[in-house]
Amino acid sequence: MKWSDLADLRWKDLKKIDRDGVLNRLGLEERTPMTDLFTGLGLFTVGMLLGTGLGILFAPKAGAETRTRLGESLRRGSRRADEFGQRMRSEVGSPAPGHVS
Repeated sequence: MKWSDLADLRWKDLKKIDRDGVLNRLGLEERTPMTDLFTGLGLFTVGMLLGTGLGILFAPKAGAETRTRLGESLRRGSRRADEFGQRMRSEVGSPAPGHVS
């Protein structure tokens, strides 16, 4: 359709135009409340993670101390996850990974 074709349209022809069809043809889509909600939640989550990271970086403690505490926390979490996995394997009775029967 060209711009010159628009001059030939009548009002009754415009009533037959489907809104979603026009938006689709233009490469657009209608925004729904759910898409806005998920976009907002995504931006909020990214902002929270970014704020947490900046808070850790600019904390009043020395950088070496902060990195040490963060590393210790990660190691503790890793040990807990390993212990939990071993408990689950022993309860289920399956062999440990890499174990050949």
